[in-house]
Amino acid sequence: MKSQVRTLASMITLALVAAHADAQSQRYPERPVKVVVAFAPGGNNDVPVRIVTAKLSEYWNGAVVVDNRAGAGGIVGSDFVAKAPADGYTLLNCNSATHGVNPALHKKLPYDAVKNFSPVSLIGSAPNVLLVPTSSSIQSAQEFIGHVKANPGKMSVATAGTGSTQHFSLEMLKAMTGADIAHVPYKGGSLALADVMGGQVPAAITGLPTALTAIKAGKVRALAVTAAERSRHLPDLPTFAESGLAGYEVTTWTGICAPAGTPRPIVQQLNADLRRALESPDTRQKLLDAGVEPTFVPAEQFGSLIASEVTRFSKIAAAAGIVADQ
Repeated sequence: MKSQVRTLASMITLALVAAHADAQSQRYPERPVKVVVAFAPGGNNDVPVRIVTAKLSEYWNGAVVVDNRAGAGGIVGSDFVAKAPADGYTLLNCNSATHGVNPALHKKLPYDAVKNFSPVSLIGSAPNVLLVPTSSSIQSAQEFIGHVKANPGKMSVATAGTGSTQHFSLEMLKAMTGADIAHVPYKGGSLALADVMGGQVPAAITGLPTALTAIKAGKVRALAVTAAERSRHLPDLPTFAESGLAGYEVTTWTGICAPAGTPRPIVQQLNADLRRALESPDTRQKLLDAGVEPTFVPAEQFGSLIASEVTRFSKIAAAAGIVADQ
């Protein structure tokens, strides 16, 4: 009898918890939602997040606040969200740096990219791009590769920070060319872009969304994109593979994750609202104008992508000998 009572009590408790979660989701969101971007404002991930969250604000008739918490290549902001209440009001811009490169480069992270988050949806993807000042004598990726090989240790390249996909792109470039190139980590791609435009650094690798406007305005010279195919935004710009590094490919992706344990109805609503936002013509065009390919996936598929990216980046990092800066 006692065991039956305990079983009945457990069933009632579970039913009450489920009912509470369902009631929460029906009222969600009742207050402003915070989306943490673990990098500086204006960067490769910040730009598409602000475009999409602006549309969510319209749908929800309420504020969606973008909170930039830069530090340690995305670790600081990611850890903050991993430890936040799982109620749908604190979300993370999970991306190929926070949930791909970082687990590959760091043996110990304060968060588990797979276990500590509930994936919601992908937002989009974009390549990185190699840049030099317009005053540079280097006109192409082939010339850049030849220059760094002929001048070991004399070229430095800025990136969005240690552990960023831009850092990964640089380390992959070094591994495939055997060139000695100094890494100059910044706290965000926009900061690296500003210094390469100003000639403070001789080259930089940033996300295409960060640099696209400056490239089109002629404020900086683009040499190559890191993706397997050319960008529709810069169709005349070759890939690294076309520039002599067969097999070179790094593509950045960006999305939204919630803390693990977020009620499934809330995750489903977020996923549905993100799909609606990404399918809206004005949001799609804004993303495309920013150099981002709008991409929606169901939550389960996004979770599988994250798990596979952790494995893929780890294998590439091990093969190339890529390690995090200490």
